[in-house]
Order: sequence, then C-alpha cells, then structure tokens
Amino acid sequence: FSYKKLENVTRYFYPDGKVLNSWADPQRFANEASDVLNEPADNILRYLKECDDLYRLTSNMFIFNPFPSWKGFTSDEAKEIGKNLKKLKAFETMHRVNTRSFTQQQTVQLFNRFATYNGSNPYKAPGTLTIIPHLEHNVGAYFPDKGMYSIAESLQLLAVRLDVKFELGAKVERIEYRKGRVTGVRVNGVSEGFDVVVNNTDIFTAYPKLMPDRKLSWFYKRQKPSSSALIFYWGVKGEYQQLDLHNILFSNDYAGEFKMLEGKGISDDPTVYIFISSKAVASDAPLGHENWFVMVNAPEDCGQNWDELVSATRKSIVGKIKSMLGIDIEQNIVNEEVLTPPIIEQRTGSYKGALYGINSNNRFAAFSRHPNQSSKVKGLYFVGGSVHPGGGIPLCLASAKIVDNLIPAK
Repeated sequence: FSYKKLENVTRYFYPDGKVLNSWADPQRFANEASDVLNEPADNILRYLKECDDLYRLTSNMFIFNPFPSWKGFTSDEAKEIGKNLKKLKAFETMHRVNTRSFTQQQTVQLFNRFATYNGSNPYKAPGTLTIIPHLEHNVGAYFPDKGMYSIAESLQLLAVRLDVKFELGAKVERIEYRKGRVTGVRVNGVSEGFDVVVNNTDIFTAYPKLMPDRKLSWFYKRQKPSSSALIFYWGVKGEYQQLDLHNILFSNDYAGEFKMLEGKGISDDPTVYIFISSKAVASDAPLGHENWFVMVNAPEDCGQNWDELVSATRKSIVGKIKSMLGIDIEQNIVNEEVLTPPIIEQRTGSYKGALYGINSNNRFAAFSRHPNQSSKVKGLYFVGGSVHPGGGIPLCLASAKIVDNLIPAK
C-alpha cells in the first residue's frame, strides 16, 4: 500500500478558543506552540530531543525484542539502560515530567494526552511513556492513500502470495496440545493439526475459552485493564473546513476526566477526538458529506448502564462541538452507529472492552505483559495488544515481528 506523511498531525481546539496545529516538522510545531500557547519554542524542541533519546535507549530492548530474560538483563543494552536510569523517567509520572518541562498548562495537557495512546492515565503512568511523542513528532504521522483498511488488505494480499490460506468465519473453539506441545486447533468440532499456533486473542479471553485447563498466572490476573472507548460513527451532511483529518477538542478539567474514568464513569466535559478520513480519501463519504469517527475515553465494562452513558455522552459531545466549533452537528447527522465497551468485547474478544490490554499506570508496566512465547506449551505463541510489547497498531505489529523471529525456520 502507498501512504503519505501528514503535514499537520493533529488540530487541537482548546475551550478558550485557541486552535493549535501540531505540524509534523518539529521546528514549525515549536513555533506554533510559541505563537498560540506562549510556550517557548526551545522547550518543545528540548522535550522532543529527550523523547528521541529515550526511544533510542529503550526501543530495541522493550519494543522490538521478546520480553527480556534474566540473561537479557545482563546484555550490553541493559547495561546501557542501567547507566542512564534517570533518562527512563520511570520514577515520576508523565504529568510530573510534562509539568517541569513546560511553562503552560495547555502544553502540559497536550503532551499528557499521549498516555491515552495505550489506555493509561498521565497522572499515574510513568514518565517513560514520553517515548510516545517521539514517534508522532520526530518520526512523523502517516496515512495510507486508500485509508487504514488498506493496511489489512495489503497484509492479506502479501500472505496469499506466500501461500497462506485464510479460513474466514471459522471460529476457533480450542487450542489443542498434548504432553507440553501444541497439536493444533479445534474448529467447528473438528481438530486441525498444526505444529505452531499463534494466538491473537486477548489473553484474558484466550485462557478461559480456548485453553480452559490452563490457568492464567495470578501475576497477569492482577493487572488492571486499560481504558476503553465510546465511539460514534456519524455520517454528516456538509463539509467543515475548520476541521482537519485528526482533531482534538480538549476539556476544561483534564485531571477530572481521569478521576471519572477511575470511578468507571465518563466526564460530562470529555476530551473529544474526531477523525474524518474523507478529508484524505474523498471517496470515503458521498459528495457534500463527511464521515466522522467521534471518540471519547471510557472505562472498561464493569456492568455500567451503557444506554444512559451513551445518551449523556452524546449530548455532551454535541454541545461541545457547538460551543467550541460553532457547528450544530445534531441536525446534520444522517447516519449513526455506536460502539461501546460491551460491543467491543463481543466483537473482538477484548477483555471488558479494554482497547490496549492492561494499562501502564505503574512504573513496572513494561515488565507486566504476557510474553510472546508460552513457557508451558511448545509451539504456542502470542501476539496482539494484550501481550508484550503492548497495545495499538504499531506495537501489535511489533509483537507479530517478534513472534515471526521466535518461530524456528523449517
């Protein structure tokens, strides 16, 4: 698939009327932050340099390779990390790092948002997560010419060229193994033999449903789920020039939002993310219309009344769009679908609808994810957002690459 680098990564809207474009070019972004937020440009550039340093220090060990063994902790890379522990920022929260890095609270709020990229709380997650802005602002953000789904289509086409056979709609009922070795899977009551099985299901679902006689370790059971999302898919009449491809409408009280999430609720003044793919791929919406993906952070499903939460949150979002953008979107919504945490769990098997497996709200989170290879069943591997190295498309693909390297060549 072909793709292009975005000139503007995200357009940020603040309650006081400020609008900031986070340009892909770091210097241009820094100048924009200086002009709009009164944040010294040098602060932005210094921060992004520190993010770059952190990525170079840790990525190979913690992102692109299997979870380190004890032997791994004695490697040259581990020793280098040990000599630069302060750079990890693991013993202070992301919010604390951002607060001491910037002079303006609106800049702090912008960079605090990156904790949500893996479903975490910036007021609890370690400062190590400041690695995330490096990818967006130093490496850049990209968009496929034919939209996000073209990534999946291209992966399938490549697999078919390599003689991979797809059995779509064939639900796996069991992962089968005997005497400590995987033997295959059971599909529709029929056992299919395989030497290697790669599980892409959330581990909190895979163990009880696909391997019921294998208990997930208490260590993993005690980990807390990441946040989920409440998503509105809106087909809207009209074209709105004030919006870009990626848009954020910030709340007045960011800390309050996360307190509400901890209480398993949704703030009545949520930060709203609006993604409009038709800005880049015109055919994604009919002429004179746009396709809005509207998302707010939500807690995992704990039995809340989601009908009430959907109704209240929808009202908050519509009101926020009207007050901050001057758009009366309600009268222009011509089609609507809603995705809630229970629906996410039903469709994907994601435990309680969590988007990223476990959260990263403690300094040991990087060491708390399930490994990519079973130590009990030979030939069984794990990929996806609930295992090492974490959630989100880039890290899910990293887990797949790790497993590809782990599987013995034959």
